[in-house]
Formats: sequence, structure tokens, C-alpha cells
Amino acid sequence: MLELYWGLLITGVLFAIVTVIFGDLLSNALDGMLDFLSGEHLHAFQPMVLLSAITVCGGAGILLTRYTSMGTYAVLMMAILVSLVVAVLVYFLYIKPMENSENSLAYSMKELVGKIAEVSVPIPAQGYGEVVVKVGAGNTNHIAASFEHVDIQTGAKVVTVEVVDGTLYVACLDKQV
Repeated sequence: MLELYWGLLITGVLFAIVTVIFGDLLSNALDGMLDFLSGEHLHAFQPMVLLSAITVCGGAGILLTRYTSMGTYAVLMMAILVSLVVAVLVYFLYIKPMENSENSLAYSMKELVGKIAEVSVPIPAQGYGEVVVKVGAGNTNHIAASFEHVDIQTGAKVVTVEVVDGTLYVACLDKQV
């Protein structure tokens, strides 16, 4: 059984080293063919959780075999129990908090439909101006045209009606054109 524990420990350590050193290189070289191994759809069975459990099972098995007088099956059961505890801890103390901390600043132009904006450069009836839209925690400027083909002055509150080829078509909210 000691050979099995050493195999598990060495496999886990080698996989960790290869992943850290060559993970991105392999992914880029294989054009993302191995991306399905990331385990994003199997939250509790991500590679980090599984490999940490395998590595700990091997290490615990070696230590329990050498430093206790427990029998073979008792050592195996204790090693599996310890690895399960570590896997649960890794998941809830590392993986889960990291998933919750991921935030994106990106937005789609389609998301701007229905957003309220303020005109920063006047929009002529048959031309383009500029609006400032609050997106997430910041503001962004976009080219805008009048949806109703009327002049819209600076400072007017508008709503985005549609987005066509990166241009926001807006309508006045406060009918003071």
C-alpha cells in the first residue's frame, strides 16, 4: 500500500508543478482543447479540489503507515477521511470565495438599451452628439443620435431606445427639447 500512497503523492505534486509552470503554455499550444478540464460546470469537483485530495491522501497514507501502528485498512480509511476534509476545506475556503470575488467591468452594447444617460455634446435632429451613460461603477461616453429626429441640448436626460452599429439612438425623458 505504501507504493500506492507514494504514487498518489507524486502524481499530485507533479500535476501541480506541471499546471503552474506549463498550464497556460499547454492551453495556448493546444488552442484550448483542454479547457473542459477546468471543471467550471462541476463546481465541487474542480481539478484543484480533486488533486489536493489525491495529494493529501497519499501524504496522509505515508505518514499514517510509517508513524502509527494502525492496520492497512484503517490507514486507508483515515487517509481518505483526511483527504475528504482537506478537499472540503479547499473548496469552501479557497474555491468558493474566489468564484464570488470575480467581477467584470465589461458590458455589452445591447445592455445599454433602456439606460438613462445625460447629453454631453448636443445632438442635432439629423446628426450625432454624445451622451454619458452610467455603467457599473463608472461612466462611459458614447456617440448618440436622436431617435425622434429632434434637437437635444446638452444636459438633457435621455433614454437609450436602440443601439445600431455602436450608435445609441436616444429619446428625451424631460420633453424640453
